[in-house]
Amino acid sequence: MSLFSFLFPFKRRSSRRVVLKDAVQETRLFSTRVILGWMGMLLALSFIVVRLVYLQVVDHERYTTLSESNRLKILPIPPTRGFIFDRNGVLLAENRASYRLELIPERIPNLDETINDLRTLVHISEEDVTRFRQQMRRYRPFDPVPLRFRLTEDEVARFSVQSYRFKGVGIESDLSRYYPLHQSGAHIIGYVGRISEEELKVIDPSNYRGTNYIGKTGVEKSYERYLHGQVGYQEVETDVRGRVLRVLARKAPAPGKNLYLNIDMALQSFAEELIRDERAAIVAIDPQNGAVLALVSMPSYDLNLFVGGIDAKTYKELRDSPDRPLYNRAIRGQYPPGSTIKSFVGLAGLEYGIRTEHSRVWCSGAFQLKGQSHRYRDWKRSGHGSVNFHTAVEQSCDVYFYDLAHDLGIDRLHTFMTRFKFGQKTGIDLVGELSGLMPSREWKRRARKAAWYPGETVITGIGQGYMLATPLQLAVATATLSMHGQFLQPRVAFATEEASGHESEAIPAQQRDQVLLKEDNFWVQAILGMEAVIYGSRGTARKVARGAPYRFAGKTGTAQVFGIKQDERYNAARLDKRLHDHAWFVAFAPVEKPRIAIAVIVENGGGGSSTAAPIAREVMDFYLLNNPATLLSQPATTK
Repeated sequence: MSLFSFLFPFKRRSSRRVVLKDAVQETRLFSTRVILGWMGMLLALSFIVVRLVYLQVVDHERYTTLSESNRLKILPIPPTRGFIFDRNGVLLAENRASYRLELIPERIPNLDETINDLRTLVHISEEDVTRFRQQMRRYRPFDPVPLRFRLTEDEVARFSVQSYRFKGVGIESDLSRYYPLHQSGAHIIGYVGRISEEELKVIDPSNYRGTNYIGKTGVEKSYERYLHGQVGYQEVETDVRGRVLRVLARKAPAPGKNLYLNIDMALQSFAEELIRDERAAIVAIDPQNGAVLALVSMPSYDLNLFVGGIDAKTYKELRDSPDRPLYNRAIRGQYPPGSTIKSFVGLAGLEYGIRTEHSRVWCSGAFQLKGQSHRYRDWKRSGHGSVNFHTAVEQSCDVYFYDLAHDLGIDRLHTFMTRFKFGQKTGIDLVGELSGLMPSREWKRRARKAAWYPGETVITGIGQGYMLATPLQLAVATATLSMHGQFLQPRVAFATEEASGHESEAIPAQQRDQVLLKEDNFWVQAILGMEAVIYGSRGTARKVARGAPYRFAGKTGTAQVFGIKQDERYNAARLDKRLHDHAWFVAFAPVEKPRIAIAVIVENGGGGSSTAAPIAREVMDFYLLNNPATLLSQPATTK
């Protein structure tokens, strides 16, 4: 008999006989069914008990945490950003109360109608509405969503009077970055902006919870880790929908540190005013400690335009302007340095023994390589006659340096010039510095897939050809020369300070180096040549020193923007302004104990002696003469 037949017997009808019930078999069947039923219930009960033990004992902590997470949440408290000051305590960047208009979607029956009604009281652009609708996707229905940032006081007042009409609409205040000097020092200070996806990959996301902004340019970016501070937290109890019911615990954020700069803002503003109508740059450095006193790039722009987001039209105007106001010419502008490097090329000749201070070269007005017909012209067509290193720098004789560069060769010239940071970054504490270009055989082979020619060495000797330098590089090189080879990494900032005003902290140590020459007299010869530029009877900038109560040394430079034919004369009057030569001037003062080294470039400004030199003289006068004595004292420096 099968099991099925045993458990579920069927009576068979038989026409022949009737089968009587078997009591024993039915009793056995009933008992079997009861036993199987109890076994099934015990098995199910065992499974439930095991599951309860697992949930209550084994996985207790996990589910307790999940349960508490539904009730308790950790919310970030963003820190207050540190202030920025100049060397004299002038406030350059602060945080000001800012008002924003917020809407709670679940409490507003008709969003479109409400926004249209609000436009009668507050200016709301289509960009604001678009951003609002995009943000709504990231917020919960009961969370306030910002519609307009940085409301004016008039807008706040108008809404406050009519606020009873707008259920679910309110005005909240917070702190936003503000730059009280607007355009002055824009390329040094920089600005903050919304955190991008690329920045999220490199920052600590836990320290930026609740923070929407980060330094984008200038010291705002370079010293972000000091200025930002440390995020705080508060533990809150919420309901099932996430609404905050009460605050259970709170850890206050650590505000960002205040930052003090070496910049003298009075000098900076004065220098900016001197070149306000030009495309130009000025860099002034204290040679004694590497402090950047002024770093000017004009034209400039208002930093406050970028706080909270700049509108597309204004940004396009700034970006597409032919004057490039967003471009930091001081550290990114790469120009042929022209005759400003002649003192350094002359030093190379002395160092390698190619020339002495008494060696003379005859300048007839042009230079030719042996076996070539091409004539490399001097700026003075009639020539300078017999010149040595001293008089060649004084009169800026091209032929002397054509000949010297050719005798040195590009290999030695490249090696020597890079010791003064030409073709290298100076290491200034600002993001975005470019390295310029000090050409070499290897560079041309790699970049141009071509061999180096002797004629290219010739024009490199007067700062033309492939060679490029930034105003910062020339200021640093001039400062190094004035200190007989002592190189100090240029620094914009010199100390940080806790927001409470205590525990001033120096910034990381600056790099120091020494350019060593075989004889210290070589430095003296180079400086004497630069002094003769200012005070010599045939000095190219002899007019600029009139009335100066201090003695200074300098070098003019004129950099060609485009080449002209062999026998063609340069005529600025026939050229577009943007094709005029760039005007350069470098200088340091006082000669006996330098307190300022300066580099000035005016794009398409013409001659260095007529355009750039007078600007440098006014800047030096302002710093050395017009400031109180306390402003000439050196700020704290790092060791």
